[in-house]
Amino acid sequence: MKTVLTIAGSDCSGGAGIQADLKTIAAHHLYGMSVITALTAQNTLGVQAIHEAPAEFVAQELDSIFTDIVPDAVKVGMVSSASLIHTIAEKLRQYGVKKLVVDPVMVATSGSRLLAPEAQSALEKELLPLATLITPNIPETEALTGLEIHDAEGMVAAAKALTQKFPGVAILVKGGHRVNDANDLLYADGKEFWFQGERVNTENTHGTGCTLSSAIASELAMDNDLPTAIQNAKEYLTHALQNDPHLGHGHGPMDHMWRLG
Repeated sequence: MKTVLTIAGSDCSGGAGIQADLKTIAAHHLYGMSVITALTAQNTLGVQAIHEAPAEFVAQELDSIFTDIVPDAVKVGMVSSASLIHTIAEKLRQYGVKKLVVDPVMVATSGSRLLAPEAQSALEKELLPLATLITPNIPETEALTGLEIHDAEGMVAAAKALTQKFPGVAILVKGGHRVNDANDLLYADGKEFWFQGERVNTENTHGTGCTLSSAIASELAMDNDLPTAIQNAKEYLTHALQNDPHLGHGHGPMDHMWRLG
């Protein structure tokens, strides 16, 4: 059985983070494992509290995973401190991870910065260069490149800038955020791959970034190539958004288990 490891924070309301990742991995009929970087008290209305795990404990979690059930692919979500980023990068190098998807959660949908400058610096220097694929949204791509993105041409320019900054790393610039609707750009090996997306009219979009990145990791674990993995993951996400469970009083969750009928 193929295995996927998610390294991220816990969302007690179940819509994002570790919980969304494990549901997504299970929906792909794979075995999911988790390294929890933080506990969060959150729901569809927002985040009320965060309790970060000590870096030493995260290292022990990673050792427990890799010395027993070695994952076929790894996804990294939000890690909020430089010490955690350093620890995770060190362990990923130690264990020679080959299929690594990093969702660089840096900027909230509202535009608020989620990473302190020293944490962003550690992310760029230590973790992103190890990735097979990074999946920034428009604000995150702008933060990583210093470029403003207003259209498809801007997405291409930014993706090229990121491949120069992180040689050998494929870049998936996610559309949306009022730029190019739901169409995403994969830039890999000097080639552009566009994925046309369907804009789903729903307020229940909690955890979309987590879900897409863990779906891509799942597809890579099944030995699909990168364009196929992204196409399949986007289709999975679209169906999850369309099957709205109507939960919560804010930006609610999607139905990760829609394949079960």
